[in-house]
Amino acid sequence: MKIAAGDWQLELAPRRGGMVRALTRRGRNILRPMPAGSAEPFESACFPLAPYVNRISHGRFEWEGTVYTLPPNHDGQRHPLHGTAWLGAWEIEAHGAHHVTLVHHHKAGADWAWSFTLHQTLHVSPSGLDARLELRNTDERTMPASLGFHPWFCRREVTGIAFDARAVWLADPDMLPTATAAADTLGDWSRGASLERADLVDHCYAGWDGTLRLSRKDGDVLLEGYATPFLHLYVPPEQDFFCAEPQSAMPNAVNMEPPVPLAPGATSGIAMRIRSA
Repeated sequence: MKIAAGDWQLELAPRRGGMVRALTRRGRNILRPMPAGSAEPFESACFPLAPYVNRISHGRFEWEGTVYTLPPNHDGQRHPLHGTAWLGAWEIEAHGAHHVTLVHHHKAGADWAWSFTLHQTLHVSPSGLDARLELRNTDERTMPASLGFHPWFCRREVTGIAFDARAVWLADPDMLPTATAAADTLGDWSRGASLERADLVDHCYAGWDGTLRLSRKDGDVLLEGYATPFLHLYVPPEQDFFCAEPQSAMPNAVNMEPPVPLAPGATSGIAMRIRSA
């Protein structure tokens, strides 16, 4: 399925994982395009994170007096990762030339003990992409809930990125957060910095101000997050992509800084915009 407006075009895989397959501006890749025929989320251009973001340490956490243990949910991962929605089935609820709304229903089970419904709305305008997530607790119990987007940006045209945050979470060898440090510990992104580096960055920035600028040879692009005070930055050495993930919570949040409880029938939402600067 494709939707488009002006210079922007979005291609998505609406049934599996709510995945975006490609996002282009004037025919040039803004997000890394997904290989033809692939159904692997780690090869996608973007997917939603819900009802938790990033990793939960060994899948174990306590919530309202009960201990829960989640199994690993992807090959090669020691810890459950990115929630359940990115691996689940979705339905098309509404669509038009410029927009689509997808819905995912989760039934309580071993991978997440609470039922919920997640809506993802994608809208393309002449200025770019607007994406929204809304999660509704359809269970009878209060649940922890956090949301995020996982865009994989095409790195080829990008000469640097710039953003402001209050601090960065340092991480152990499993990339689980351990302690906060000054935001410029891994590089002064506030001044703008190149992505060409020998070390791996896979860290969460707290107190993100909601804007990241991608300096591109064909015209700058802005990533903007709403209700997303955390930005997870993933910059692997010598790859043709990087990830900048707007999130409502940090990795392993249920064991570190638990999210606000989501009551039965209540909703929580975030938004992301990728647009021309």
